[in-house]
Amino acid sequence: MNLRALESLLTPEGQSAITAAAALNPTEESFLACLTRLQKRYPPELAKAALETVTLRRKARAKFIRADQMYFTREALEQASGETISRYRAERFAPCASAADLCCGIGGDTLGLAGHSPVAAVDHDPLRLAMAAQNLAAYGCRERVTLLQADVTRMQLPTVEAFFFDPARRVEGRRKFSVRDYQPPLAVVKDWLAHTPAVGVKISPGVDLNELSAYDCEGEFISEHGELKECVLWFGPFQTAARRATLLPGRHTLIANLQSPPSLAFPRTYLYEPDSAILRAGLVAELAAQLNASQLDPDIAYLTSEAFTSTPFARAFAVEEAFPFQLKRLRECLRAMHVGQVTVKKRGSPLDPEDLIRRLKLSGPESRVVFLTHVAGKPYALVGRRLTVFDKQNG
Repeated sequence: MNLRALESLLTPEGQSAITAAAALNPTEESFLACLTRLQKRYPPELAKAALETVTLRRKARAKFIRADQMYFTREALEQASGETISRYRAERFAPCASAADLCCGIGGDTLGLAGHSPVAAVDHDPLRLAMAAQNLAAYGCRERVTLLQADVTRMQLPTVEAFFFDPARRVEGRRKFSVRDYQPPLAVVKDWLAHTPAVGVKISPGVDLNELSAYDCEGEFISEHGELKECVLWFGPFQTAARRATLLPGRHTLIANLQSPPSLAFPRTYLYEPDSAILRAGLVAELAAQLNASQLDPDIAYLTSEAFTSTPFARAFAVEEAFPFQLKRLRECLRAMHVGQVTVKKRGSPLDPEDLIRRLKLSGPESRVVFLTHVAGKPYALVGRRLTVFDKQNG
């Protein structure tokens, strides 16, 4: 979509085209067929833009409660933070009387910031700025935001109390993994800190942590419903810890507190699988201390304990069997338990889970979880079941 197409969508004819496109219930597979039908009533460019809008709005419902009133490009939607995360993150800006959203894109993060203060939202792309204007209006906060088209590396920086910066991690459709290759690169933050010390930066959660050693900041890894979503770097007065893991929507958070590495132990009664945010933040030792748990292997982040401790930071399993891995022994164990369905989880194992399931040739009414991992450096198989709420309440 281009700016002209967006402008045409905002006309009465464009709104009619969107309504007609939604009635066709387009999918990726039926897009061309729907486009052919819609072009009989509307100009080709408008028909395509309407179908793209309807398709993207459907995908955006997982991120925005008002997605059906918003406008997106495919790449901008992929990069946009979900509403839950952006509102959570914006709470650090609550004490600030003003803020700037640098590289604001379609306004997903601006929405959260505008809930606390007036915002100057900056982007070099006129199409994304125009979409941001519509998206902000959908949430009733357009009047709290000043939209500016500019290159954030060349412009005179806004006079505000805090910056939020979301550099592009895709360039010409290709994902960039190094912070040096972001557009703009992360290093521009060092120049901004003298102007405005309070800065938050959204980056990829898969960042090479060695690249962050040159920055004095807090690294917060955020997961939502168990899926790792992003890393946020907090500078200046926003920094509250060295590293933090936060789990949404429950807002559970764990910070680094210089724990010693956990002790090692063979599998005990319970097994804990830490949340992905805990792993990326390097907080396995902190979690082990909370759970009074040990680690199965120094290189594997599975924890085990004799007594159960409820935690939001890990999935918990009851361990029923544990032994050095042998396919025959695992098959015999599962058949004796009348297991017909298994979920295979692995860390440190080269085996393919689907291939293993086929080779086990199981049948039966029971289901179990099989962990393929290392214990004290040796390949092990653990058989267990996920603890339910009832299990946790009844010890």
